Amino acid sequence: MLAVADGNGSYGSSSSRMSNNINFNKNPDSSVSISKMDVIIPFTPDVPCDNNGQRMWWAFLASSMVTFFGGLFIILLWRTLKYLWTVCCHCNIKNKEAQKVNNPITIQADGTTKTGNEKEEAPASEVGWMTSVKDWAGVMISAQTLTGRVLVVLVFALSIGALGIYFIDSSDPIESCQNFYKDFTLQIDMAFNVFFLLYFGLRFIAANDKLWFWLEVNSVVDFFTVPPVFVSVYLNRSWLGLRFLRALRLIQFSEILQFLNILKTSNSIKLVNLCSIFISTWLTAAGFIHLVENSGDPWENFQNSQPLSYWECVYLLMVTMSTVGYGDVYARTTLGRLFMVFFILGGLAMFARYVPEIAALILNRKKYGGSYNSTRGRKHIVVCGHITLESVSNFLKDFLHKDRDDVNVEIVFLHNISPNLELEALFKRHFTQVEFYQGSVLNPHDLARVKIESADACLILANKYCADPDAEDASNIMRVISIKNYHPKIRIITQMLQYHNKAHLLNIPSWNWKEGDDAICLAELKAGFIAQSCLAQGLSTMLANLFSMRSYIKIEEDTWQKYYLEGVANEMYTEYLSSAFVGLSFPTVCELCYVKLKLLLIAIEYKSEQRESRSRKRILINPGNHVKMQEGTLGFFIASDAKEVKRAFFYCKACHDDITDPKRIKKCGCKRIEDEHPSTLSPKKKQRNGGMRNSPNCSPKMMRHDPLLIPGNEQIESMDANVKRYDSTGMFHWCPSKEIEKVILTRSEASMTVLSGHVVVCIFGDVTSALVGLRNLVMPLRASNFHYHELKPIVFVGSLDYLRREWETLHNFPKVFILPGTPLSRADLRAVNINLCDMCVILSANQNNIDDASLQDKECILASLNIKSMQFDDSIGVLQANSQGFTPPGMDRSSPDNSPVHGLVRQASVTTGSNIPIITELVNDSNVQFLDQDDDDDPDTELYLTQPFACGTAFAVSVLDSLMSATYFNDNILTLIRTLVTGGATPELEALLAEENALRGGYSTPQTLANRDRCRVAQLALYDGPFADLGDGGCYGDLFCKALKTYNMLCFGIYRLRDAHLGAPSQCTKRYVITNPPYEFEMVPTDLIFCLMQFDHNAGQSRASLSHSSHSSHSSSKKSSSVHSIPATNRQNRSSKAREARDKQNATRMNRMGPEKRWFTDEAENAYPRNIQIKPMSTHMANQVNQYKSTSSLIPPIREVEDEC
Repeated sequence: MLAVADGNGSYGSSSSRMSNNINFNKNPDSSVSISKMDVIIPFTPDVPCDNNGQRMWWAFLASSMVTFFGGLFIILLWRTLKYLWTVCCHCNIKNKEAQKVNNPITIQADGTTKTGNEKEEAPASEVGWMTSVKDWAGVMISAQTLTGRVLVVLVFALSIGALGIYFIDSSDPIESCQNFYKDFTLQIDMAFNVFFLLYFGLRFIAANDKLWFWLEVNSVVDFFTVPPVFVSVYLNRSWLGLRFLRALRLIQFSEILQFLNILKTSNSIKLVNLCSIFISTWLTAAGFIHLVENSGDPWENFQNSQPLSYWECVYLLMVTMSTVGYGDVYARTTLGRLFMVFFILGGLAMFARYVPEIAALILNRKKYGGSYNSTRGRKHIVVCGHITLESVSNFLKDFLHKDRDDVNVEIVFLHNISPNLELEALFKRHFTQVEFYQGSVLNPHDLARVKIESADACLILANKYCADPDAEDASNIMRVISIKNYHPKIRIITQMLQYHNKAHLLNIPSWNWKEGDDAICLAELKAGFIAQSCLAQGLSTMLANLFSMRSYIKIEEDTWQKYYLEGVANEMYTEYLSSAFVGLSFPTVCELCYVKLKLLLIAIEYKSEQRESRSRKRILINPGNHVKMQEGTLGFFIASDAKEVKRAFFYCKACHDDITDPKRIKKCGCKRIEDEHPSTLSPKKKQRNGGMRNSPNCSPKMMRHDPLLIPGNEQIESMDANVKRYDSTGMFHWCPSKEIEKVILTRSEASMTVLSGHVVVCIFGDVTSALVGLRNLVMPLRASNFHYHELKPIVFVGSLDYLRREWETLHNFPKVFILPGTPLSRADLRAVNINLCDMCVILSANQNNIDDASLQDKECILASLNIKSMQFDDSIGVLQANSQGFTPPGMDRSSPDNSPVHGLVRQASVTTGSNIPIITELVNDSNVQFLDQDDDDDPDTELYLTQPFACGTAFAVSVLDSLMSATYFNDNILTLIRTLVTGGATPELEALLAEENALRGGYSTPQTLANRDRCRVAQLALYDGPFADLGDGGCYGDLFCKALKTYNMLCFGIYRLRDAHLGAPSQCTKRYVITNPPYEFEMVPTDLIFCLMQFDHNAGQSRASLSHSSHSSHSSSKKSSSVHSIPATNRQNRSSKAREARDKQNATRMNRMGPEKRWFTDEAENAYPRNIQIKPMSTHMANQVNQYKSTSSLIPPIREVEDEC
């Protein structure tokens, strides 16, 4: 280090190169003191140097300045000469053009002609050697080739190496005598600079604008670092000088990392750019302060210098930029202070801008960046799509429910927006099983970060409340395409909003439902749940609770909530049956499981014994006596938790036959089925054996059986093979397409037809509303396991413009009609006889663009309250029908003696709208508090705990969120629920709808007609019939066993009056759902029993014997005194008279309305004559039995046998 001497001091060097600490008073003769400048130039005797101690810093600086300005002068001179040459040439060209005008054509010796400028144009097409060299140099430095990238990276690495040498030399004096042949660092620095000189030449040759190249930063760095090295060799001197400018090369650090494919994301590139600019500026400024402070001011004869190390200067610059300025280190020289004045302006701005941004990038990168590290022995799933606090909390609540036993799965959420504070707190509460990463599934890099290739599945959540459902579905389909493109074998479960968008998933080549890929269509399932409520009110609530994980809430008080919540704790599970059940019929196994194991078996996975379908497995719901249990049969159970279902797997007849406590049924020492079938899976594990979907001929369907509409023997439907009455799969009733004008009813026409026993669908929508998908609502009501005359007429009340948009999917279904109007108009509601309907459905308008969530359901709530406040005359409907000789379809219920069920009379007429069966769809769960004015539901109460939901009068799409986790743990669950609610939809039918978007008619063949033989849901009344003795204080278990043994009917729940537990008569007609009651559960006469009924429920039984026994049981029934039967002779006389009168009225009426208005039938041969049957009933008994429920939704007591077709 250069220091100031007072004339007596001296410095020495212990080596050819100055060490970090200068030794004082050593070798006094080895240095020369110059009193004039009072400076000492350290040197050693073996190094030739200036004996006078003259400083030569100006020589090093001059070499750089001469190089820079000399080159700049040459470039400017060249440009000037070139410009002058161009001007001269331009004048010559003008002269030649003037000559060409005077002599345009020259005749050659061979007779050809040529123009004057052809000779000059010929060489212009050739590429000169200078151009080739320039192109070669450009390729070398462009990093487009491997050689170019290696060269660029090497230059950067050597620049950093030269900067490192500067750091080492900065501990020496600014100027000292050095021997090039003995100084190792000087030799390395010389080699580096030779390489920089060659690279500078390449850059100069490749530059298009030499002047701009000469003035750019990298060139200036080379001017002030390369020439001084050569001067050092010549003078045997070393001057630290401006070598600190090599720090400016750090600005290119991000480019180098991009060349090496290390930086890929925008955040990482931005972070490296900010850091490199900040550090390079910081180090460069520190180098300048180090130079001037250790040298001093030239005009002060270098007397005001101070010894500062380079790192002290770095510290000084940092405290200056941060405006702290401790004052322990400061600039003494004028140059240093002047530099600090200007640097603090730019440095402060850079510090205030760059540092916070760098900190934000680093913190965010550490928080939600990085990659997922899998845990050995633990699977993980990736959840993406619509990630919000509501969707994530609902998903985690069901996925991580304690009833699922051990969920050894980590959940990785991937979303491109960082979570808010509430969502972040939710992730922290589940930090042991949940991780969040910021990114997009459309980016392959982000998919690699979450290890999608090793994930067990990928779940995609949809925004159920979006304004544009089609756009949301398109986004999720793109997510599926991206994920499948990255890893085709990954299992994907995605939510879809619109049914018609499911067809696009079939276009993805790697989409395979046989391998576990599933699409949960919310519109399809929502409409299916609501349709089932039209057939058996309350079923939507029961099914929603079965497929959701709910914890048991114990209530000591004897209230309706106590029994409802006991049923809510039940869920659907799957488990393989023990080998002890092999060979037994399904009813036998079902009874054994219920009585002994306390489990309710409702369905099995069955492998057909036929050779052509042996490889296909089917899900059979309550199949009947003809199905025998096979080895390794998978059963579907209703139970409270997964551990209980294990009893069916562990059951052994030899070990557990005498056990009465089901909790003691555990694994025994006998040879178990798992020894023979090690692949058996537990219910909480997924079933991945692909072919567990229903084929077209094996889609059992739970449907309500309405036996009151069953015709007599003379009215059995004839199956003409040449008439298309069903679709091509045989699953649904079908008719030729009809124009919408043929099904439109005016208000007067609707009033004259006296509709009854029908379904009124009130829909709010306009020409701009998103489509609801009404086909999914109609299909379950047109399932082929109904007879044609059993089909309920469906009347849509709403905007005609909206219904025209939906009509393309509805024109092939029979008995569908439209009343243009509004559901808020009481005149329109009275015109469709809403007081005589079996169900009124109020559908949401899909107005999800409303900011206030409470206003999204305003139309549905207003319509529901409007209907409930209506008043009706109890005689208008029946008297009008009788006066016209025309009986409403819902009231025309002949019950011949040979019918297996006896006619149950509905209340003569509903007098108040509060007794009309209504189910209202809600978008926002909290709005359920507005539906019932007499309940005390808190706004914060969960939907399933509210009275409207428990009663089956409200439904929200949010209850379907649990299907995501349920499908992941068992993909058969989605197949089962779609079988239950859609009317028999299959993957084959979906493929057909994807092709044509409409049902295709098919001829009646034995194969298609066989598809009608599938299960249906029924509601069984207990007030009369063979089960009447159990209805008054009997045990539910006895009813279960009797119905199963006698009629193969599988009971699975009760629809009970809300105040039945009070034991006193009540005017309240509201009912609630009780799922899977225990064996000893006591029943009351007003209970309605949910049951699964065979399509041909009396097959194999004698008509005469059962008719006699059933009729006898009716006469001795405990409750026969409360319902008076009409003698058969009176019924026959009344039937014949009514038939004659109605035939005359119908003939006149049909002539007036025209053939297109025959709403009650679409086929003349099926227009059977109907009888009206009205039995006297007390008002109190009518309320207790019917409870505002249309009797067309009930199965009365079974009486006699009927041959059905």
